[in-house]
Amino acid sequence: MNRSQSVKVIIASIVPIILLILPTTTLGIEGLTIIEHRVIAIFFFAAIFWILEPIPIYATSLLIIFFELIMVSNQGLKMLISSPDPTSLGTPLNYKDILFTFASPIIILFLGGFFLAMAATKYRLDQNLARVLLKPFGQQPKWVLLGIMIITAVFSMFMSNTATTAMMLSILAPVLSLFLPEDRGRMAFVLAIPFAANIGGIGTPIGTPPNAVALKYLTGESAISFGEWMLMALPFVLVLMAFCWILLLTIYPIKTPQISLDMKGTWIRNPKAYVVYGTFALTILLWLTDFVHGMNAYVVAMFPVAIFSAFNIINKNDLKNISWDVLWLVSGGIALGLALESSGLAQRMVDVIPFEALHPLIIIMVITVVAMLMANFMSNTATANLILPLVAALGVALSSLDTFGGSKMIILAVTISCSMGMALPISTPPNALAFATGSIETKHMAKPGVMIALVGMLLNYTLMYLLNLVGFFE
Repeated sequence: MNRSQSVKVIIASIVPIILLILPTTTLGIEGLTIIEHRVIAIFFFAAIFWILEPIPIYATSLLIIFFELIMVSNQGLKMLISSPDPTSLGTPLNYKDILFTFASPIIILFLGGFFLAMAATKYRLDQNLARVLLKPFGQQPKWVLLGIMIITAVFSMFMSNTATTAMMLSILAPVLSLFLPEDRGRMAFVLAIPFAANIGGIGTPIGTPPNAVALKYLTGESAISFGEWMLMALPFVLVLMAFCWILLLTIYPIKTPQISLDMKGTWIRNPKAYVVYGTFALTILLWLTDFVHGMNAYVVAMFPVAIFSAFNIINKNDLKNISWDVLWLVSGGIALGLALESSGLAQRMVDVIPFEALHPLIIIMVITVVAMLMANFMSNTATANLILPLVAALGVALSSLDTFGGSKMIILAVTISCSMGMALPISTPPNALAFATGSIETKHMAKPGVMIALVGMLLNYTLMYLLNLVGFFE
């Protein structure tokens, strides 16, 4: 760690340390226990470190779990979890529950998605599918642009948004050289890929990490299956994709009369490749038909993990390339939510703020807008990790929200809002990859990004209204 990073860490640590040192009575929350007090400090630590990023965001997640184990678990440091007055201490968290976040069903779901993505890349399934699916769109620029967006969105539903963007940008690289220097249409093509990846990720529970975080709170009566999620999200994705396509063509009109995507390649034909093709199709089919066979999305996610490992399609060297940082980031968020929920702090924070005095629509609008704005300036996963535990508690506590769909509705609305942060290069990894091509500047991304976010928010509210109308949240 260099000197500037050390300074950032020290500055970012000041607020959590002050909160930790202050007596519970000075925080102005009546009846606050010592455990809840420490969870507040951990929450602010997570928020500040995820926003400022003095250390990698996955490292912040690991520290969250570490601090919880030491400071608020029943197997923590003895001097911290013992008190002559058990009432003032509160109830320590079960250390097993904290450690189990590393093996949460949500982590397994994402792991299954990573195995599918790695196998698809290793056996060129992704490139061959892109080549086949882009062929019907011809050579007219506007239709080629639409084709690239559709393929990117579909891939991002089942693969990492980052991996999808990297693959599609590599396919697009030779095409960009065909544009004249003054043709602003090249920017439409570059921007189409990250925007389509961000939007497409909303379509499935494994499409983007915020969706996985949401599943942690969509349990019991609020549970949602893989197929139900797609049924809910796909109309939203289709409409926003259409708007994005038209918007890019309007802001960055294409002057080049014809575009030739010269994509060569052949399907790999050997036993392992056929196993990959079959497992990919089987896994998606099982995810979509859980109401028939009874296995939920988490169980189905083990199919590619088990099959690809057994047939040595994914070997020990491939395991090194899994996006472990994403899994640690999600697990840290789950652990933070667990601490907020199990300590009773989330409910206490909801009780302290007079939400009952506000109209439910105002509450929904404020929370979703805050989520969208935060996601533009920090990781959308970190945003979901911070906001969703409080939103879940709010949804349960406020009976006034029941008319509009209750806890399930507000969790889904906020989750979609987290994916609307796409106006800046730092907003999402796909945005950063597109910016790194050197073909666009921040201002080129910000203008359509802001407009897509605003229209996306309106569509989000419309979708929630219609879903409530047809009884989706009941």
